[in-house]
Amino acid sequence: MAGSSKKAIIAAALGNSGIAATKFAAAAWTGSSAMLSEGIHSLVDVGNQFLLLHGLRRAERPSDARHPFGYGKELYFWSFLVAILIFALGGGLSLYEGITAVLAPAAHLTDPLVNYVVLGVAILFEAYSFTVALREFNKGRGKKPIFRAIRDTKDPSLVTVLLEDSAAMAGLVVALLGIFLGELLEMPVFDGIAAIVIGCILLMTAVILAIECKGLLIGEGADPRVVGAIRARVGADPRIESVGEILSVHFGPNDLIVLVTVDFGAGLTSDEVEVAIRDLAAAVKASEPMIRHFYVEAAATPRS
Repeated sequence: MAGSSKKAIIAAALGNSGIAATKFAAAAWTGSSAMLSEGIHSLVDVGNQFLLLHGLRRAERPSDARHPFGYGKELYFWSFLVAILIFALGGGLSLYEGITAVLAPAAHLTDPLVNYVVLGVAILFEAYSFTVALREFNKGRGKKPIFRAIRDTKDPSLVTVLLEDSAAMAGLVVALLGIFLGELLEMPVFDGIAAIVIGCILLMTAVILAIECKGLLIGEGADPRVVGAIRARVGADPRIESVGEILSVHFGPNDLIVLVTVDFGAGLTSDEVEVAIRDLAAAVKASEPMIRHFYVEAAATPRS
C-alpha cells in the first residue's frame, strides 16, 4: 500500500499548494475570515502531506541492531503528529479567526465574486484529490463499509489524506455558504460563523485521526481475516494436532509479526519439529505477504 499512499499524498500536496496560495490572496483582497480559515486549512494540509511523505520514507528503512523489527512504526508517529497539527494549527487558528470575526464583523466584503471563483476552483481541485485518495483507499478495503475500513486499516497515511480531503470539501462548502449568506442577508457575521464551523470540522477530523494513530502506536493486531487464515493454514498441516493462541502486532501497514502456539503430533522428533516450523513459516508467509516475522511455540516439548 506504500505506493498507493504516496500517489494519494503527492496528488493532495500538489493540489493544496496552489489552492493555499490562491485562498490567501483572495482573503487579503476581500477580507473574508472564512476564506482566511480555508487558506490556513490548505497550508496546514500541505505541511501535513510533506510530513507523511517523510514518515513513509523513514518507515522504509531496513532493520538494524538497534531496531531489529524495523522502523515501520515511524509512520504511525508522524501520522499522530499530523493529527496534532490539524488540531492545533488548522482547528485552533480557524476558531480564533472565526470568533474574532463574529465579535467584530467587517462592514462588508470587498469584491465577493473573487471568493466565489476561488472557492469554486478549489472545490474542483479538492474533488480530484479526494477521488484519487478514495480510489487508492478502496483498493484495500474490499467490501467493508468505509467507516469500518477506516477503523480497521493499518495505513494511517492514506486515511489521513482521505480525512483531510473530506474535511476540505466540507470546509469549502461551508465557506461558500457563509460568504453567500453574508452577502444575501447583508450580515457579514455569517462569514465568521463559517470560519468557526470550519475550525470545528478540523478539530473533529484531528480527533478521529488521533484515535486511530493511538491504537496503532500502542500496537494493533492483525485483521481477524488474517488471523483466521493463519489458523486454517497451520491447522491443515498433518504434523499439527491443534492450534492454540495466535498473537500478532503491526509494526507498519505491511509489516506484521505473528506468534503461534501449537501442539505437534506425538512421535515427532526435535529435528522433525524444526522442519515443520520452517515449512509452516514458508507457507504462511507465502499466503500472507505482510507477515515479516513468524514464530512458532510448541505447547509440548518433543522427544529427541
